[in-house]
Amino acid sequence: MSTELILASAIFVAIGLILTCVFVLSRFVGPKNENSEMKNSVYESGVTNPIGTTNIRFSVKFYLVAISFLLFDVEIIFMFPWAINILELGYFGLFKMFIFMGLLFAGLIYLYKKKALSWD
Repeated sequence: MSTELILASAIFVAIGLILTCVFVLSRFVGPKNENSEMKNSVYESGVTNPIGTTNIRFSVKFYLVAISFLLFDVEIIFMFPWAINILELGYFGLFKMFIFMGLLFAGLIYLYKKKALSWD
């Protein structure tokens, strides 16, 4: 075996032992809260007694906005490498990016037509 492999496995084992010791020590040395009523109570933005139930239904528009945000946010992941390598890709890469932007624009128009972006 190589010395690098032995060193890496020794470091891995040492980190595992150190983490195990820290978790065991924190269990014995750390503060204990014996009051389980306080531990299981709800605390929300300074309000200790919330009003209403937690089983309320949200509108589907919340989820539509969240999913559309994720879809349009992920486009940046594809645009950044293209912007870095624009000179190497040439006109073919520019044409591909115009197709990609056109598809994204079509998706945005679809969301606008479905009124997923307007709040009632």
